[in-house]
Amino acid sequence: MDSQLAHLPSRRAFLQVGASSFLGTSLVRANPEPGRKSVILVLLTGGCSQLDSFDPKPDAPAEIRGEFSTISTVLPGVRFSEHLPLLAQRMKHWALVRSMSHEHNGHLPATHRILTGTPMPVERGSDLDNVLSRRDWPCYAAGLAAARPRTDGVPSGVTLPHALIEGPLTWPGQHGGFIGPRYDPLLVTQDPNSPAFRMDSLSLAEGTSLERLGDRQSLLGSLDRGDNPARMHQHAAMRMLTSDRVAKAFRMQDEPERNRDRYGRTQFGQTLLLARRLVQAGVPMIQANMGIVQTWDTHVDNWGQLKNRLLPGLDRALAGLIDDLAAEGMLDNTLVAVLGEFGRTPRISTLPGNTVAGRDHWAAVYSALFAGSGVQGGQVIGKSDSKAAYPVTPSFTPYDVGATIYRSLGIAPDTEVIDSQNRPFFLNRGRVMSPLFGAI
Repeated sequence: MDSQLAHLPSRRAFLQVGASSFLGTSLVRANPEPGRKSVILVLLTGGCSQLDSFDPKPDAPAEIRGEFSTISTVLPGVRFSEHLPLLAQRMKHWALVRSMSHEHNGHLPATHRILTGTPMPVERGSDLDNVLSRRDWPCYAAGLAAARPRTDGVPSGVTLPHALIEGPLTWPGQHGGFIGPRYDPLLVTQDPNSPAFRMDSLSLAEGTSLERLGDRQSLLGSLDRGDNPARMHQHAAMRMLTSDRVAKAFRMQDEPERNRDRYGRTQFGQTLLLARRLVQAGVPMIQANMGIVQTWDTHVDNWGQLKNRLLPGLDRALAGLIDDLAAEGMLDNTLVAVLGEFGRTPRISTLPGNTVAGRDHWAAVYSALFAGSGVQGGQVIGKSDSKAAYPVTPSFTPYDVGATIYRSLGIAPDTEVIDSQNRPFFLNRGRVMSPLFGAI
């Protein structure tokens, strides 16, 4: 464990710049596909219960079915949890996949899968051994940055509204991994729903002119030659400051109050509103974390948590997002993917020492929503068994989600990168989820 932790940046280092011994990475092949622009990955951190959201089983026994009633959607015969009425009425935009599946029930390695589209290079037995490392596979924003570098002041990716960190554990797959910190996404660590939300770091300080800032940058450049990741991040920040393009997206106070209300005055709602504003600013990859690392990890009080603080806020936020993307003509060029690292157990259980029941981790089958970027809405793909325990149709993995994300970003999933030791790596080995786009 000590050798692994030696590669783990401190919380402060991760939130700022980080360091790496895996520098010198270069791209071999990208093969961009035209017509794809942005992706919003809406991460249900901790794993949402498929039975109590998008794949209810109203005819199953009570110990499987749970406490919620179901409601009709606009799709004949397709029912949702009673706490998702807005999504139920907007299913013409969404494709629902009910046969997501993989083999790992641990939060950290499962999260690495969904954030990178690839398993961890080495998986060990303890979560303490599966923390963030420069041996991780690059996240989608990092892969995109390596394949298609930008110089216009717009970052290849933004993660918001916080990093996935809990105590001593920092979830893997959140940065450039083995291709180095120069490709890390921009990390936002403020709640967009807070009245104090400001991105002052993306604005010039009072009394500082662009000319003065440029003089400082030139001086720093003359003093620091070579491949310095900290300096690369400063250059990227300089481009954002001088262009002001991304900074404007963070000025939530410029958004009409009625629009903010439609998304919901919650962290979920304002995070997805900010994601939409970042799409408008031209940011191609946005990871929107719906809560802290285990927000949807409902081992205890599954139904109380979902009813009172999770599903209604998500329902409203996603409704606002899909309405805006469709109305403003951005849906054709924006893929929205909504899922967690896994689902929840079919059978209800009560943890030792607790009296309120919940559901545990379950990766064998779970659900995901997709919209935009050529996705054919109004369809359900895949099917789980009568208990939502296993898929009964061909399944899809997080690796396939990764291939689909790269496709929507205009990057061939099998793009190769070369590390400093001249070893080739494929960004992704999944298969594009072709049924989303109408292919059989």
